[in-house]
Formats: sequence, C-alpha cells, structure tokens
Amino acid sequence: MSADRLLLGGFLAVLLVLPAVLSPYYITLLNYIGLYAMVALGLVLLTGVGGLTSFGQAAFVGLGAYTTAALTTAAELPGWLAWVGASPWLTLVAGLLITATVALVLGSLTLKLSGHFLPLGTIAWGISLYFLFGTMESLGGHTGITGIPPIELFGWTLDEGGEIYYLIWAFLLVAMLTTHNLLDSREGRAIRALKGGRVMAEAMGVDTSRARMIIFIIAALHACAAGWLYAHMQRFVNPTPFGVHIGIEYLFMAVLGGAGYVWGAIVGAGVITVLKQWLQDWLPQLLGASGNFEMIVFGILMVLVLHRAREGLWPILKKLVPVPAVRKKIDDAAAPLPRRTLPAAGEPILVAKNVTRKFGGLVANNDMSLEVRAGEILALIGPNGAGKSTMFNQISGVDTPTSGEVLFLGKPVAGHDSREIARMGMSRSFQHVKLLPTMSVLENVAIGAHLRSGKGVLSSAWRLDRAEEARILKEAAWQIERVGLKDFMYEEAGSLALGQQRILEIARALCADPCLLLLDEPAAGLRLKEKQALGELLRKLRSEGMATLIVEHDMDFVMGLVDRVVVMEFGQKIAEGLPDEIQKNPAVLEAYLGGVE
Repeated sequence: MSADRLLLGGFLAVLLVLPAVLSPYYITLLNYIGLYAMVALGLVLLTGVGGLTSFGQAAFVGLGAYTTAALTTAAELPGWLAWVGASPWLTLVAGLLITATVALVLGSLTLKLSGHFLPLGTIAWGISLYFLFGTMESLGGHTGITGIPPIELFGWTLDEGGEIYYLIWAFLLVAMLTTHNLLDSREGRAIRALKGGRVMAEAMGVDTSRARMIIFIIAALHACAAGWLYAHMQRFVNPTPFGVHIGIEYLFMAVLGGAGYVWGAIVGAGVITVLKQWLQDWLPQLLGASGNFEMIVFGILMVLVLHRAREGLWPILKKLVPVPAVRKKIDDAAAPLPRRTLPAAGEPILVAKNVTRKFGGLVANNDMSLEVRAGEILALIGPNGAGKSTMFNQISGVDTPTSGEVLFLGKPVAGHDSREIARMGMSRSFQHVKLLPTMSVLENVAIGAHLRSGKGVLSSAWRLDRAEEARILKEAAWQIERVGLKDFMYEEAGSLALGQQRILEIARALCADPCLLLLDEPAAGLRLKEKQALGELLRKLRSEGMATLIVEHDMDFVMGLVDRVVVMEFGQKIAEGLPDEIQKNPAVLEAYLGGVE
C-alpha cells in the first residue's frame, strides 16, 4: 500500500475514534471545522486553482441554511411545494438547485469582470444577499428562524453534536474526494489552466469561460451544503453568520491552509477556528480585561504566517511526512484517440488574400497574401518590426484583418474564436512560451488533447472517465517521446530549459492532432543538436502530410529546412520563393540578410 493511502487511512481512523475520546466541546469545535473546511474547499478550487477571488461565499452558505430553515419550519406551504418541506433531505436538493441557479445568474454577471473589479463584485452581491436574509419577514428578519428539525438518517435522529459529526465529515470527505478526482482529469487540466494560462488554453480548445463558471457553481454548492448542515446542527439561523466579514474569514482559511491544495482547506479551517477559540479564552485572562483583543492578535499572526508561508501551511506540513510523488501510469493497451484525415499533399490548406491590418494610422500588414499547402513547410521571415507577428495573429484568428480574408480549409477564419479554429485543425506554439510551470510535462502536453475527448465534470468527479483519460495520457506520452522529451515526462514543466519548453509546446500542439501547425520562433533558445532534432521532427511531419508555417529569425535553421519562404518588410511582402532563390534575391539581401555586395 502506498504511503499516501496509509496517511489517508490513518486520518480516517482518527476521525472515527475522536467522538469516543473527546469532550462534547471539542466535538462541536470539530463540527465547525468540518463545515468551514467545506466552504474553504470551494475557495481552494475557485481562488487557489482557478485564480478567481471571492469574498461572497458566506452568502451561499446562507442560501443553503435559509432554504432548509424556511421549508422545514413553514406552517403552511403551497400544495406543489409542501412535499419538499417534509424532509430535510428534500430541502437539501431544493437548496442545491436554488443555489446553482443563483450562482449561474451571479456568475454570468460577476465573471465578466477582471482585475480588482471581480472581488469587488463578489462583495457587492455578498452584501446584497446578507441584507436580503435580514429584511425578509418570511425569513424571520434579523431575529431569524427557530425550531429547525434535526436530520434523520436510517431512523437515526442526528440531534446531538456527536451524532451529526459523522455526517458533516462524511460530506466533507466526499467533497474532497470528488474535488481531487476533478482536478486529476481532462476538465481539471482546463480548470488549472485558468490561472495564468487562459490564452494558451483557448488556443488548445478549452472554453475558459465555461470552466470559470463550473468552479464558481461548484464552490457555491459546497457552501450551500455546509449551510444546510449548519442549520440542522444549530436548529436555528439568523443573518449574522452569512455576512461579508465571514466570507473574508473563509478566504483566509483557504489561503492560510494552502489555496492550491485540497487538504489545505482542512488545515486552514482547523488552524483559524482553534486559534480564534484559544485566543478568546486566553487573552482576557492574560490581559485582565475583556474586548476584541483576540482579533488584533489574530490579525498580526495572520500577516506573519502569510509573509513566511506564501503557499500556505499544507506544503510545509507535507515536507514533515515525505510522500513519494505518484507518477501517472501510461496504459499501452488503451485505444488510440481518433485522428483526422490529412488533406492530400499539395492541396491548399491556408490561403491569406490581400490581408491589411491597420491600427489607427499605422499599417501593420499591407495587402499581404500567402498560401500554405499540405505536406510543406513555409517560412515567414523578415526583420524586427516587419509585421510578422501581426500577420501570424491574423492567420491564427487572434486578430481580425481590417480588409482581406484568411481561409483555412476553405472556411474564413475571421469571426471565429481560438477554440473554433483549434477544432478545425489549426494548432500553434507561442513566441513567448506559455505553459503551466507547476504541472508535469505530461499534463501540459495532455491539455493539447482537450478537444479530442468529451467527458464532463460529473464523469471526472466520480472517476467515470478513466478509460478516456488513459487514451489522452497515452497520446500525450507518445507525442512527448516523439519530440525527444521522454526522459522529462514527469518533471515540472517550469524546471525545463527554455529550449526544452519550446519543444514541449510543439508536443502539446501535436497532441491536438492538427493538419496545420503554426510555430512562432520554435528554434529560439535551442542548442545545435536540439535544432537538428527539431528539424528532423518537422521533416517527418511533412512526410506524413502535415502543413507547417514557421515564423523564425534563425536563417541557417530556416534555409536548410523549409520548402518555400515569404519575406516581409514594413508590413508588405517583398519576396516569395524557394530558399535558394530568396538567399540570392537583391531586395531580401538589402532588407534582411546584410545588403548587396
């Protein structure tokens, strides 16, 4: 049995025996830790992994709590709704549905914001929901709702702290398991790409707006479930625990524990809950006076911890009990992913006609035309400022021409986003390397296969995607081996040399199974042998029918590799032809290769 499973087994064993050895006071404290950790877990996914800061999660806790409180205590409900209030388990379903709907509406508005406007937006709706709970007479106003019935499970009434304890921690452990499973999947890689990799992810076919909405709703549902449990544990609710100040505490828990780690939610919730309780008990005795001294000390301690442990406490704790990293196994027996049929050699794949791009009075591209055919490598070269990158953006759909058109497989590129173009069969690398540095080489490359599979969130969370995941990893491993990075498959991508990172990008692009490969300065930073290996790879791809467009400055690399060359200067095409012809062209020599002798 692996060390990580032994640790998990030990943790579960401790959870099972604690109610038998601890006093009711500490059991109650553990119940609160479990509830807080469930909300913090949503923030781990939302903030730590997805990069979306939310201060409003306490409002979603309130939605879960007030839904069950209102439905289970109402003296009279409409006939169509009366059956829901008959059992707390039915009100849980109702609360989750209501919360998902509210989160969808709020997310559609809030997630369009960026920068500091996003957290400000979460504060705004968090305050709004808090005051809604306090002003609606049907929800008891600021007095709240009493008489909430306990939860019953298989005839067992959970009306004591030691009894509901097991249910709270069962909910939390299931949430942790499904979150861990989700992150270790196709959908999880898309979610992990949200923080610092959105442009790359979109180019690989990931719908990042959908991924953001998914984690926003999941985090809200975690909070709702915690609110449902809280209401039936307390048997009473009022608006106080659902204000923005509590939302800030939840965010502190996630960050303190380790915002990028599932187990960080428990660590953060445990440390803050216990520390606050101890400070409330000890400080009045030490200072001889009552007051909010604990908040002052707590704030100072928080600043010190965050200063010393930027990634939270969980990474530090992990070092105390070293657990060997689990390498993803490649299943050689997995069925290969489906492949597209490449166009016949010589068939035009990409055609740019009279492309002009103006930025105000600046003409970056002027009446540019070029054509890339199946089974050939075309180089686009020119001095700095010639307009190559702008032209590259017109071709890849990142930008739209002022006039003219770009056709890919006979269809116009303009008006289509990066995902649609990737689905059509165009894949690319970037001038400035874009990868996820803390993820392994294997996982980075696997992102390229996102469009070649379709298992969703529920399948990923409950491990129903394993056959498809095996196919994706097998494809990624093959592409890594193909480009010569097999020895680095399980290394963190950020630990590779720049040249190797560029090769990784090519492997990721190939994992998308394109018919046109766009490479933006692929030889930059490569050593001689690496360039030779890259050249051999591109020649092999050409022999298989792949079309490749290269923007490159390394003339020795280009002239010994490509079939044709297009030369730009000041946004215009000044020459096109075979490498030998271009090297002898007077206009090219004058503009780019050192002038005429």
